[in-house]
Amino acid sequence: MSKKVRVTETVLRDAHQSLLATRMTIDDMLPILGKLNEVGFNSIECWGGATFDACLRFLNEDPWERLRTLRREMPDTRLQMLFRGQNMLGYRHYADDVLEEFVQKSVENGIDVIRIFDALNDIRNLQTAINAAKKASRDGKKPEVQVAMSFTTGEVFTTEYYVEYAKRIAKAGADSICIKDMAALLTPYKTAELVKAIKDAVDLPVNLHTHYTSGLASMCLIKGVEAGADIIDTSMSPLALGTSHAPTESMVAAFQGTEYDTGLDLVLLNEIRGYFMELRKKYIESGLIDQKMLAADAGALIYQVPGGMLSNLLSQLKQAGKEDLLNDVLAEVPRVRADAGFPPLVTPSSQIVGTQAVFNVLTGERYKTVTKEFKGIVRGEYGQTPVPIDPEFRKKIIGDAEPIDCRPADLLEPELEKLRKECAEWAESEEDVLSYAQFGQVAVKFFEKRRDAKFGLDGKHGDAANGVHPV
Repeated sequence: MSKKVRVTETVLRDAHQSLLATRMTIDDMLPILGKLNEVGFNSIECWGGATFDACLRFLNEDPWERLRTLRREMPDTRLQMLFRGQNMLGYRHYADDVLEEFVQKSVENGIDVIRIFDALNDIRNLQTAINAAKKASRDGKKPEVQVAMSFTTGEVFTTEYYVEYAKRIAKAGADSICIKDMAALLTPYKTAELVKAIKDAVDLPVNLHTHYTSGLASMCLIKGVEAGADIIDTSMSPLALGTSHAPTESMVAAFQGTEYDTGLDLVLLNEIRGYFMELRKKYIESGLIDQKMLAADAGALIYQVPGGMLSNLLSQLKQAGKEDLLNDVLAEVPRVRADAGFPPLVTPSSQIVGTQAVFNVLTGERYKTVTKEFKGIVRGEYGQTPVPIDPEFRKKIIGDAEPIDCRPADLLEPELEKLRKECAEWAESEEDVLSYAQFGQVAVKFFEKRRDAKFGLDGKHGDAANGVHPV
């Protein structure tokens, strides 16, 4: 029986987020969108993640307008976004009313697949987002709700752990499950074992997402598909490999003529490749792509920490003139992680655990200095850790502060109406309110630039206090 594998293309989001800090502009995308629309991908991931922040902060783009443009130019292709559960696309937990409005507006403006994840794999931080996505619709059509499990390694992260989490995801109402290996820690045979176990446990499509950082992504995808994975994430080859993903064309070719044949046209893909090769050349020449990011690095598999975390630890030690202590810090990381309830080493917990490990080594006394963020994760501000934290250790770290054992967002009052009032001066739409909700003054600066351009004002030399605006 034929088992056609579906392909989700990441070149418009995660690929450039991984290689060039999310700096691909809509102008760079526009000329190729028509061709991408012809391919017949399962979906194109093009929004969410860091794209929203980058649009407002660095590219002077309205992320909502970008989404509407992508929807208009690719009418036959499902558009996908990455959504960090109760964190949405920002850096704190948001009240449920803001989250629900954001999900509905995302769907209204063009999103068809919402991939939702939580850094701690705390299903409580996902339930409101799942429910909101199940209610949302555009022209009577509902989005696919895909819930991702943050894959990591460590003594508690067994195949059984992920199978149990998959069961909770299915019970929560997901339409599909994603194994999300952001740090490239999967190996081919572990992938096969994990996919088979999840497919045996739940009756949902499984999407496999891994990065090429350690050089194993293509092998992981092949073994995953053979074990039953239904969908794979890949990127057009000019923006693949390194910290990005396996090349789309190569994976399509690998399955061609087999029972897993994707049915995608390699000739068309090769034509699209030519366009992205020109972009790649431009990005390298401008310095947006550091060619070191394109090389495989198996260090993550040796140290069992993500590559980005490793470079961050080394950077912190270099600043202190103590880079010779790297091995001591790498030995301290698993101990700190165990103390903190074994959080997956993904953003933001990887930074929190790593920085605390550095302090423990540099001061010569464990937890003599404790960061605000480490106190937060131990207190429960980010959610429930995979393993309960020892009460005595928690008391030592947070002192008399009240532990948070409920879903953190349960402590938040509705805030949408308050946010509407705060940004009334700049907001031209409900979407603007949601941009402001997540990025505050960054959004305000964008709104001011937009207003200046609209009315021909010279905002740089204006005197807002006295109402003087040069034109």
